[in-house]
Amino acid sequence: MSDGVPESNDQESPEAPPERVLTTLNQDGSRRWIRPRSVVGRYRRWRRRLAMVLMVVFVGVPWVKVGGEPLFLFDVLHRQFTFFGQTFLPKDTLLLALFLLGSFLSWFLLTATLGRAWCGWGCPQNVYLDFMFRPLDRGMEQLSKRFFGRKLTAPLPVVLQILRVAIYAVLCLVLANSFLAWFVGWDALMAWMSSSPADQPAAFGVVAVVSAAMMFDFLYFREQMCHLACPYGRIQSALLDPDTMIVAYDSARGEPRGKAKAAGQRGDCLDCGACHRSCPMGIDIRDGLQMECVTCASCVDACARVMERAKRPPGLVRYSSQAELEGKPWRLVRPRLFLYIAVISAVWGALGFMLVSRSSADVVALRAQNVPYTRLDSGLISTRARVKIENRSEEPRSYSIEIPDLAAGQLVAPTEPITIPAGGLENTTIFVELPASAFTKGELPIGIRVFDGVDFDETIDFRLLGPWGAR
Repeated sequence: MSDGVPESNDQESPEAPPERVLTTLNQDGSRRWIRPRSVVGRYRRWRRRLAMVLMVVFVGVPWVKVGGEPLFLFDVLHRQFTFFGQTFLPKDTLLLALFLLGSFLSWFLLTATLGRAWCGWGCPQNVYLDFMFRPLDRGMEQLSKRFFGRKLTAPLPVVLQILRVAIYAVLCLVLANSFLAWFVGWDALMAWMSSSPADQPAAFGVVAVVSAAMMFDFLYFREQMCHLACPYGRIQSALLDPDTMIVAYDSARGEPRGKAKAAGQRGDCLDCGACHRSCPMGIDIRDGLQMECVTCASCVDACARVMERAKRPPGLVRYSSQAELEGKPWRLVRPRLFLYIAVISAVWGALGFMLVSRSSADVVALRAQNVPYTRLDSGLISTRARVKIENRSEEPRSYSIEIPDLAAGQLVAPTEPITIPAGGLENTTIFVELPASAFTKGELPIGIRVFDGVDFDETIDFRLLGPWGAR
């Protein structure tokens, strides 16, 4: 099959580099398919349990609603983002920026403390690849061996290859819809699915493209997504320090390697290659910390089983730190983490304060375009202003406008409340009639009061424009 291990083609050639540049490339530049051996161990069991929970979360969270709003929704089309039932509108740029900044800083703190734990334990790419698609491949290999007498590393028979691709297509279609639900919501997605593709060509086009991209990823690209496309592995060097938790090989204990305790053989490493064969990224942890390592601990479980059989203590490959491997104390608490925690607390605190103090509407008063005022036949001045009202609540609201303390004139329009749907934005123009004597140097300071009779009542300071002097 396509991700079976091919015959070695690493023969030396004049053009071949002295060592492999990428774990997914052979020395002659051809693709090296990674086929990690399945391992059994405590970390693998914990990862499987967490993966089952995460798969439910990835699919189920878009269904969850808080106060009638989705728990999470990244509605890029309408430029609205909902987090924990709170909707951020286009004008909430600062709130969204604080949320993203707090998320990234929290991610930096996680990386500085636990290394690439997110990649190996929580990233959807590795969760689905390791606990859905690779087990499916192993099942196909077992069918090939049982019914066709093929070796596990041999290419699959054509009928099984077709079946494999068909199953991948169905799974990727389901995952694509689950992924899009985070951006359009399940309500809209179900409406798309229940209608004809001719009625929703753009929607079905998006689903088809996302499904095809997932097919390409899980069927062909696979671990190269982590190697070549994801920037996380490349920026982690700036986030790690000697006390960051990593998966490491204890070379002081393991070297020199050997099959048995022969004369002069002091190391515990049997050089069996179990750690290398079990790695989903195709690396050898004995070569030291590498960018491709996703901290999944498959090599830890593989080595632990070998050590158990060889009646040697576990921990030759383990979760550790560079400091511990060098014989220094492993500092879990250090100044860098305190700095991260202080900044993260400030950002999340500011976001929380702004959310609590945020009003249910946003009102902006603007100058009228074109002619700011006109002189009526009665001699009064009709001046105007534009008022923008944005309903930030989760229900329709009716907003009334008045100008308090307008003794010298009257508000002509609008006289009726303005009804705005949830999340909606309305523009209206207010007209005020005043005598020319009410203006001083062409201006009259007023307060424009907007209220909904529920929980919003705000007065905006504004200056009406009029004639320079009474005539």
